[in-house]
Amino acid sequence: MAPRNLLYMRSNFFFGSRCWMIRFSTEILFKSVSFRLFGRKCDNAGSEPLENEELLNNLLTMGVDVDMAKKRQPGVFNRTSTNEQDLKTFLLSKGASKEVIASIISRYPRAITRTPESLSNRWDLWRRIVTSDLEIVNILERSPESFFRSDNNLNLENNIEFLYSVGLTRKCLCRLLTNAPRTFSKSLDLNKQMVEFLQEVCLSLGHNDPTDFVRKIIFKNPFILIQSTKRVKTNLEFLQSTFSLNSEELLVLICGSGAKILDLSNDCTKRNYTNIKEKLFSLGCVAEEIQKFVLSYPDVIFLGENKFNDKIDCLIEEKISISQIIENPRILDSSISTLKSRIKELVNAGYKLNTANISLLSWSQKRYNAKLKKLNIGQNLVVGN
Repeated sequence: MAPRNLLYMRSNFFFGSRCWMIRFSTEILFKSVSFRLFGRKCDNAGSEPLENEELLNNLLTMGVDVDMAKKRQPGVFNRTSTNEQDLKTFLLSKGASKEVIASIISRYPRAITRTPESLSNRWDLWRRIVTSDLEIVNILERSPESFFRSDNNLNLENNIEFLYSVGLTRKCLCRLLTNAPRTFSKSLDLNKQMVEFLQEVCLSLGHNDPTDFVRKIIFKNPFILIQSTKRVKTNLEFLQSTFSLNSEELLVLICGSGAKILDLSNDCTKRNYTNIKEKLFSLGCVAEEIQKFVLSYPDVIFLGENKFNDKIDCLIEEKISISQIIENPRILDSSISTLKSRIKELVNAGYKLNTANISLLSWSQKRYNAKLKKLNIGQNLVVGN
């Protein structure tokens, strides 16, 4: 009997232990799974910073387009510290309206990361160039990036002093600040390289006043300082070789209407010029006419293949000859819709485009309207008689 009871007890012990072990293992399993799942969730939360709720509320109260701002610079909204209230107070003190401030932050939200001290110092530096606070506010309204893109005020100060030292006037620097503000956020060394390169070009072309040359080039093309010397050099070589220009002719071109071409992409310059030649050759022009056409209006090289071809086709369809177009290249400044509407109005007013001057197709709207009014009056008098 005793052995049987002992066997029974051992059986219960083993089976009972197995059940207990199964239950224990199951608990450990689910606890491990739960812990891992919880851990994964925590890891994800850590990798995705939460947005600053206080910042969102402040910006909404200020009238900022938060959706636009998030698309522009989303990282700003994960910062734990921002200076939107200080920025608002500062810009209000300079004459900016609440609407302008909201627009600035909507389009360039990184502005709220600048400290009051940095803003004040940068503003003082800008006032060395711009004559009033209101002018700066107007620039910021058009291009907030120009002021807020960098907070390296020492680099800005060094660039201003350097550009003044090479003969650029306050008016020229203001033009740079308005049109090509990245000039001032570039390193001083890169700006020096470009100015020195332009001075060398001046002397190589036989001009003995590098200061005057640099001033003319930069005023005509404020974007040149934000380009590489390699690009400018390649474009100079293209102009000289393509149009067989001597030093004096090249000098006249780049100090005038050809200055804008110097910062254009080299590939784009060659591609657009090749298209112009092919299109005009197909319409019966000779090489000499084409070169004269481009040199008289270098801006035509900025027109891509489709735009140039479509405008030429539009004018030809309206019975305007290619010789008229070559003599009046500025009409290509106008959009196709403007060309079509003006041609229709002029024809209705009795204007003979195929024999008359077509330059009015590129006139300002005010000047064109005045001319059209006279033509309509004359047409009505003829009809009345």
